[in-house]
Amino acid sequence: MFQQARPGSTGGFTLVELMVCVALCAVLALIAVPSLQRWTEARRLEGVANELAADLRLARSEAIGRNQNVRIGFRGVTTPSNCYVVYVGAIDACRCTPQGQAACEADGHAIRNVALPVEDRLSLQANVPTMSFDAQHGTSTPAATLRLANGSGLAIQHVVNLLGRVRSCSPLGAVPGYRSC
Repeated sequence: MFQQARPGSTGGFTLVELMVCVALCAVLALIAVPSLQRWTEARRLEGVANELAADLRLARSEAIGRNQNVRIGFRGVTTPSNCYVVYVGAIDACRCTPQGQAACEADGHAIRNVALPVEDRLSLQANVPTMSFDAQHGTSTPAATLRLANGSGLAIQHVVNLLGRVRSCSPLGAVPGYRSC
């Protein structure tokens, strides 16, 4: 049956019960924060990797659509550069400024430039300074490997073959959803 409250009792929580509950919530939050940070960093890495892969495909399709060779450059005024530029023009016509903007000479025209946000602690490494996509066939010269890594050591690589196709993988399969390379 139902118990009746004693006269003068309010039926609420005691201060000790409330403090135990707050302490348990604090411990759970301390356990969850590092996992949440790693998850957030991995999602940022994936977002930038997806954007880079899309820009590689953009450069290839623009070359065919414009009937003009399109390049993607990974060089900056200062090296290393956490910026890249999709452009038309001579091989060294466009570069990234330290502020992440495209700086093009007279014969160069930037189609798109992307600067990696400093607060995301992402780095972009390329084994070539510039890639060129052919206007007739969409082929890539040269083939390239592009590596995006975050401060925690997670990385995603894009391998662009001579046909201009992009294959993505994660070293040692560290990023879920990407095959191991």
